[in-house]
Amino acid sequence: MAQPEDKAEEISTAPDPQVSESQEQCPHDEWYHSTKTIVKYLMEHVPEFKKLSQLREAGWKSAEGDAFFQKQRQTADNPSEHTIRFFHEMMLRMAGDLHKATSAFQIQESSPEPRILDMCMAPGGFLEFAMRVSPNATGLGFTLPPSQGGHKVRISDTLGAVVRYLDITMLAADMGVDDIPVNHPDAQNFLPRLLSPGDTFDLIICDGQVLRTHERAEYRFRREAIRLTMTQLALGLEHLRPGGSMVVLLHKLEAWDTVQLLYMFRKFSSVKLFKSRKSHAKRSSFYMVASDIRSRHPDALGAVEMWKGLWRVATFGSDEDYAAAFADRGLDVRVVLEEFGAELVRLGRLIWDTQAKALETAPFLRTGGRRGRG
Repeated sequence: MAQPEDKAEEISTAPDPQVSESQEQCPHDEWYHSTKTIVKYLMEHVPEFKKLSQLREAGWKSAEGDAFFQKQRQTADNPSEHTIRFFHEMMLRMAGDLHKATSAFQIQESSPEPRILDMCMAPGGFLEFAMRVSPNATGLGFTLPPSQGGHKVRISDTLGAVVRYLDITMLAADMGVDDIPVNHPDAQNFLPRLLSPGDTFDLIICDGQVLRTHERAEYRFRREAIRLTMTQLALGLEHLRPGGSMVVLLHKLEAWDTVQLLYMFRKFSSVKLFKSRKSHAKRSSFYMVASDIRSRHPDALGAVEMWKGLWRVATFGSDEDYAAAFADRGLDVRVVLEEFGAELVRLGRLIWDTQAKALETAPFLRTGGRRGRG
């Protein structure tokens, strides 16, 4: 795992501005070289990405930028009641902008009993907005308990959302593992099955991030971001009704793992991307909105099994197993770029442009030398 993250956004501190924080999550040379290949392709085809890359590169030399993001980390780790309220309201506004641009929270009209699942909901802004868009829908939110370092929940009680406090990365039975090794560091912490096969939803929100305040076993520190991402994606897609939608928070559009994810989703859904111009614009985060998802399509079923397999390796495997699992994904970056490169450029141009424009006006930039963070 790169840096632990709060729910809103990862803080990017990788030494190479061209390489995603995911490198430590996906520890093998093939990932690194594939990302470099994508970066080279984008530098040649996308002026917006080239401009952003130059700003990022300059940013790594900025002590002022380090101080800027360090202050944000401290605020996220120790939020006051005012900060929690501000963050909740910010997420509500971002949800509104996201919905206006992509119809992200629109539930299919044919659904007999509309249901929404937020995989990592605190403080609850996205789930609250989604339930206001679809007032007849029932909402279920999972969130890390505050006693384990999770954020407080602020969703309005009037909406009637059900909140379950748990660490979703410990849902072993839901992820296909019933036999837990007795000597595993978390042997007593894994959870029984929570979602039955018939538990389905029309909208799944997957925007959880690893929290620096979350105390956990040592083996999880370098693997936790992968464990959390794989849990959200696998259980989300597995329990999505055909024709439903998923809203997924992603980082660094040019990273090999991110490109693979978009490439996979477009095989069984319609994909749109969104990045707020008002909140976290300086950072690499953005949202994928996948709609009209054919969740029973063979490629979708295969993706669920792959993500569950990666979770199992990240949770129970050795370092060698972990590295090998990410090296053997069955995709070649050159083939992906040949088939998907033009669409990647189309999808990503506005994302990169938005971040570049935000970095140009960042408080840690100086006239004598541009500085940014990405």
